[in-house]
Amino acid sequence: MIEAADFPLWAAVLVSILAIAGSLLTLLGCIGMARFTDFYSRIHAPTLGTSFGTIFIVFASMLYFLVSGQRPAVHELLIVAFVLVTTPVTLMLLARAALYRDRTEANGNVPDPVGQDVVVEKEGGA
Repeated sequence: MIEAADFPLWAAVLVSILAIAGSLLTLLGCIGMARFTDFYSRIHAPTLGTSFGTIFIVFASMLYFLVSGQRPAVHELLIVAFVLVTTPVTLMLLARAALYRDRTEANGNVPDPVGQDVVVEKEGGA
């Protein structure tokens, strides 16, 4: 096990950069969630910020423990795998539930489909 004074400078700098970058990305995701106006805009910022922020912080942890020789980085790999699998699925489920709710209530908050042909039916026949 490496003591703090014996930890290589290159590794300490890289761990610090990764941890700060991950923290800033997570903070930007939180700020984006607070600044955007509607649900459909707000859902993207925290998921991207959380995913990439978590990945950078986990890579910093992996590098620290690999260089210091304390333990293998299996836990961190599992965290990355679970975050990368669950975050997009949660995003899609939340967006689809909100879209279904907005369409059934016909409240006008439904975003326009991009790149899709929209067929508008006229009332009263032909």
